[in-house]
Amino acid sequence: MARWDIFCSVVDNYGDIGVTWRLARQLAAEQGHSVRLWVDDLASFVRLCPAASSDAECQHWRGVEVRRWAEPFPIVEPAEVVIEAFACQLPSSYVAAMTASGTRRLWLNLEYLSAEDWVAGCHGLPSPQSGGLQKFFFFPGFVEGTGGLLREADLLPRRDAFQGDEQAQQAFLQSFGVVREAGARLISLFAYENPGLAKWLDALAADLQPTQLLVPQGKILADLQAWLGETQLAPGDNRRRGNLQIHVLPFVAQDDYDRLLWCCDLNAVRGEDSFIRAQWAGRPLLWHIYPQEEGAHWDKLDAFMALYNVGLMPEAAAAQAGLWRAWNAGEGMETAWPALLDTWPVLQRHAEQWCDQQAARVDLATALEQFYRNWLSYAA
Repeated sequence: MARWDIFCSVVDNYGDIGVTWRLARQLAAEQGHSVRLWVDDLASFVRLCPAASSDAECQHWRGVEVRRWAEPFPIVEPAEVVIEAFACQLPSSYVAAMTASGTRRLWLNLEYLSAEDWVAGCHGLPSPQSGGLQKFFFFPGFVEGTGGLLREADLLPRRDAFQGDEQAQQAFLQSFGVVREAGARLISLFAYENPGLAKWLDALAADLQPTQLLVPQGKILADLQAWLGETQLAPGDNRRRGNLQIHVLPFVAQDDYDRLLWCCDLNAVRGEDSFIRAQWAGRPLLWHIYPQEEGAHWDKLDAFMALYNVGLMPEAAAAQAGLWRAWNAGEGMETAWPALLDTWPVLQRHAEQWCDQQAARVDLATALEQFYRNWLSYAA
């Protein structure tokens, strides 16, 4: 058993803390390591782990020691494996302690997820540091030669059991005051602000098939309120417009969010953590990628679509790409949505096949463990 330190600097959208919290739990539970998770915004952590405290300097949850990352940084012995997540900067005193210890330590820069071609070529490359420290780039990814995706060993069996149990699904939805209507399509919506939402909601309200839209608290609520002509929506609120029933949900803990995705026929997600979990749901998805300066996010979106659409019939691939581009452009949902529905059964089967394909590859935590073992062997 080794000691691992994971450093997470929360930006603003829960993807970074979501990924690092899942990773820390898996490294502790499945690999048997002693894991400390350093978080600079414990309030965000509490949104994902409601039982936790936003004031504690040190607390233990799910086998992980969660520490406040604050200045001045406390004097601690560095771990054997150190992960700086998403290019955050380690405390200078911690780096100095690593250098002064004289002990070999593996330092990994865990990068953002991307499907771009260059990722496999950069995965595992060294980044020389002063003082003899060894640092490497570690890239999650969808193809061989990358670090894989976060996936707990029991995730898909738990999903299959839940999706095969209608009573369990009904009980879960009813815990939020949601009763599934006969023949209704169930969609979850977790997204950034999006001017394209109104046209999509119009299309859903006018659709012949009923839709129940499940909306956890988040940035998209302001656009939803504007469409409804209301000033404040709160968890537990329900609104109907035409054939669209809207349910406002609280911001849920990670395990409950997984179950929400497993219940739905389509999941609109954002960022990185919910994006990965929607793929493991094995259902069609709609990704709202985080906008970047100079439109750099479009390259990332197109790179993923190029991978994800492999094997799809041209009409289905075009419809899916059209919806994703319309959603991320914030316009055109009124035509992109009906086009997608024309290929719905094909997209359902494809989502399951994509999930199975990714599940056949090594998961991120196991890949990190393998990299560490190989590093130890190479240095021996």
